[in-house]
Amino acid sequence: MSAQPDIRPQLDIRRLTYADLPQVIAIERRAFPTPWSLAMFVLELSKPSGICLAAVSQGRIVGYLVCSRYDTVWHLMNVAVDDRLLRRGIASALFELADGPSEQYTLEVRTSNGPAIRLYERFGFRPAGRRHGYYHDNREDALIMWRTAPERATSA
Repeated sequence: MSAQPDIRPQLDIRRLTYADLPQVIAIERRAFPTPWSLAMFVLELSKPSGICLAAVSQGRIVGYLVCSRYDTVWHLMNVAVDDRLLRRGIASALFELADGPSEQYTLEVRTSNGPAIRLYERFGFRPAGRRHGYYHDNREDALIMWRTAPERATSA
């Protein structure tokens, strides 16, 4: 695999806020055949244990990540990037900041979404099963993926 030049736009990664939701909904509707509702985003933002991040470039939201904590596991619920800025490292930047040492993560992804599966694999996610008929719009299966983040080295 050849190395790609860094084409990541100048990004500020920060917590997602309620005020960001109009821009998030616009990206969501372009990114997914069955987009989340405004109420779903509001619910996730209201959870004190969740991680909701926004990638901002030139004053506008260009991507977001929503991750919820369930017992000892983080569930990556939603990640999307503005469709005009795909494959420029925005999702990777969001993953890097949401990652904690020795934490466990899980997610579901459409079996047909090869680019997302490859992205998750680059971050150490591995297939662990299927949820048959998981997606309601077309009854497509979801690939279940899991990852345990490595421990961070401590300096003596």
